[in-house]
Amino acid sequence: MKKTIKIIILITLGAIIVIAVAGMFKFNFLDEDLYGDIHIEQPDGSVVKLNDIKDSGPHNTTYVINNEPVMLVDGLSEKEITLNSASKIITRYFGNDVNIDIDDDGREDSVFLLTQETGGSGTFFYVAAALNTKDGWKGSQALFLGDRITPQTTEVSQNPNHQKVIIVNYMDRVEGQAMSEQPSVGKSIWIKFDLEEISFGEVEQNFSGEANPGVMTLDMKTWQWVKTTYNNDSEITPNNASVFTISFKNDNTFSATTDCNSIGGSYDIDGNQIKFGKDIFMTRMFCQNSQEQEFVSLLEEIQSFFFTNKGELIFDLKFDSGSSIFR
Repeated sequence: MKKTIKIIILITLGAIIVIAVAGMFKFNFLDEDLYGDIHIEQPDGSVVKLNDIKDSGPHNTTYVINNEPVMLVDGLSEKEITLNSASKIITRYFGNDVNIDIDDDGREDSVFLLTQETGGSGTFFYVAAALNTKDGWKGSQALFLGDRITPQTTEVSQNPNHQKVIIVNYMDRVEGQAMSEQPSVGKSIWIKFDLEEISFGEVEQNFSGEANPGVMTLDMKTWQWVKTTYNNDSEITPNNASVFTISFKNDNTFSATTDCNSIGGSYDIDGNQIKFGKDIFMTRMFCQNSQEQEFVSLLEEIQSFFFTNKGELIFDLKFDSGSSIFR
């Protein structure tokens, strides 16, 4: 009689565990119609165990990278490239989170970066969203950013038409630069979320009305020098605008790059007035035909700033001598 009771208890507990596992993973899977039937068992034969799941949310959700579902468990996924292969595709939660109600359902969602290594030397960065729906967390399709880039910040801007725009700022390499070299060019990608496709689409940064000057800030992105116009009708345009950048941090420090050296230091703002500190430092490489001196002189002349609905940062120069456009 005792043996019979033990068997019944074990069977009952087993059924409860199965139901509990099914209930937990129900909330972590994407729509079956869009992504197909995703099982707990992984393609390499491994099985996600109930005890491996420490919390729900963006770290334990399935995303789609290059049309392949990737299920994160505590922010990590490891899949064998082929069965019994020593090489693995490793996907990780990277961070740079922004919390925003991206689908307007009254719940706060999460936008952040993922990395993926596919067995070679590359580390590929993606931006993804985790939607906090009434049925649990659902991951989006991931948007590719670049290989071995250096992420900086992820920001939110909202234009006058109430369209929520995500701005991802990062450092990349100029065309032809060796991947072994550190990224040196500031870049920004503006993206909006498409709820129907559960994916991001890129926004044209220079489209009039796409930016809202009322919510723009100096530290929202890495700015690229476009041109400087002086009141004597002279104008300076960088030969390679992508290498002339400036980034502001909310700790009142800034960093800048030119076609030759890197610059850094402190700054102070009072309303729309800005003043760079006397502690500016600079690397000392020599580069022939550089426009670095023109750029440094520009920084020394900046007096105030404002933003435009084209997503531009305008610096007014001292003594009303001219203005400079950054984008």
